[in-house]
Amino acid sequence: MRNSLLFLSKSKMAEQFAKKWGHSLGANRFVAGETIESAIQAVRELNDKGIDATLDHLGEFVSQSEEAIAATEHCLKTLDAIHTSQVRSHLSVKLTQLGLDIAKELCLNNMYQIVERAKEYNNFVRIDMEDYAHNEVTIDIFKTLRERYGENIGLVLQAYLYKVEKDLDDLHVYRPNLRLVKGAYKESPSVAFPQKKDVDRNFIKIIEKHLLYGNYAAVATHDEAIIDHVKRFVSEQNIPTSQFEFQMLYGIRPALQQQLVTEGFTVRVYVPYGEDWYGYFMRRLAERPANVGFVLKSLFKK
Repeated sequence: MRNSLLFLSKSKMAEQFAKKWGHSLGANRFVAGETIESAIQAVRELNDKGIDATLDHLGEFVSQSEEAIAATEHCLKTLDAIHTSQVRSHLSVKLTQLGLDIAKELCLNNMYQIVERAKEYNNFVRIDMEDYAHNEVTIDIFKTLRERYGENIGLVLQAYLYKVEKDLDDLHVYRPNLRLVKGAYKESPSVAFPQKKDVDRNFIKIIEKHLLYGNYAAVATHDEAIIDHVKRFVSEQNIPTSQFEFQMLYGIRPALQQQLVTEGFTVRVYVPYGEDWYGYFMRRLAERPANVGFVLKSLFKK
């Protein structure tokens, strides 16, 4: 089922159908509307529950410079809206949405504008990691931005890649703020662990190593076994709660999010918004079979 859903995530015909019936399909459970106003309202509601956020204007793999410039403007407006509304939220970005596949220099110049604005507002920008083909160049751009802007920029590393531990070691010199994830793209067994148990084992390994390095870790998972493992590990190692946070996706495991807040942990929810929601939505379905069940129920609900 996962492979089928990932295939559909790239199907234009399926996308046209989904955009027509998006609300019936339950997309509004996972996406905070199509406008910045709806996204800010979603963040405000999370903040009221003690939960922080990171906003993401959806979109990826643009092929025209004009699209990349427009996406940059959306990011700047998102930072402006966060600042004006005074909600507690960071910004997440995808480099292919900002022109990486057109020209690295175009993407980098767009990122300069975005991180400059974030620094002006004393905010933080996280570069999302995309598929393996963009892994190395994404890390290179992060390094350039980290040297220029310091702690206002962060990165994501994916545990399903064989190379992730080497990347973690290489990045340690930058004292990076990293979101650590299992990984959601379909990759070849030549570059990524094909078995879930191996991904889980590697995920725990890089979380522990990053925390023992003394760097800030955003542990992004809905897996309660891994969350419980992290809670035990930080307690045993006397790692302060100020050195890490748990991150989850908008609309997934809200009760668990609230439980962690009640226990005194920092929780940040990834809040996507925008018109280009289809690919993101399909990847969420592919990650967890229970999400597919939710959609099927939504289709037949009166």
